[in-house]
Amino acid sequence: MQIFHFGNEDSKTVLIQMVYEHDLRVLDNEIRLIQELSGTSDFHLIAVKVDDWNDDLSPWEAPAVFGDEGFGGQAEKTFGYVSSEVIEPLKSRFGDALRLIIGGYSLAGLFALWSVYQTDSFSGCAAASPSVWFPGFTEYVAGGDILTDRVYLSLGKKEEKTRNPVMSQVGDAVRYIYDRLKADVDVTLEWNEGNHFKEPDLRMAKGFAWCLRAGA
Repeated sequence: MQIFHFGNEDSKTVLIQMVYEHDLRVLDNEIRLIQELSGTSDFHLIAVKVDDWNDDLSPWEAPAVFGDEGFGGQAEKTFGYVSSEVIEPLKSRFGDALRLIIGGYSLAGLFALWSVYQTDSFSGCAAASPSVWFPGFTEYVAGGDILTDRVYLSLGKKEEKTRNPVMSQVGDAVRYIYDRLKADVDVTLEWNEGNHFKEPDLRMAKGFAWCLRAGA
């Protein structure tokens, strides 16, 4: 894995985003959009580039839902890396003044949601177009206790309109998660125009900006 830094590295407000190669190409624009939408430039975004998207970000093993590449269920290992290489050094540097928000797009959004069930280190979570169709995830949410105070969820209006029988469940899944969480945390669900691949940098920026504005 590789770690990349954006924004103000001295800021005590740190956004952590799991990324892949395609995400890195639009992160500069995402930073600009976060600044515009939140009204602040006082944040440090740490992007952690994973080696294998399907394996490193999936919370447990699952069969392929498109193509022939399944999911290896290595999220716990990935989270361990993020904890030791990113979170713990930040806590040592800033102590109680540290404000951590985790976010991600697509499968990284799923990882972000899963992560806030593992630790109370994050004050907010931005899950943009998250892959909550992932087999067993709504059941996991139903049986778990979330450990953050604020969650941003979003989805493209066309994302559930797919012939793929697993991925077509994403709309019902995100509605379920929103309804499940709203009694316990500050949560919002935003519907965007288009399919899964439209303006990922803007969608991600909206999520982080909401968390920043909400005081996450």
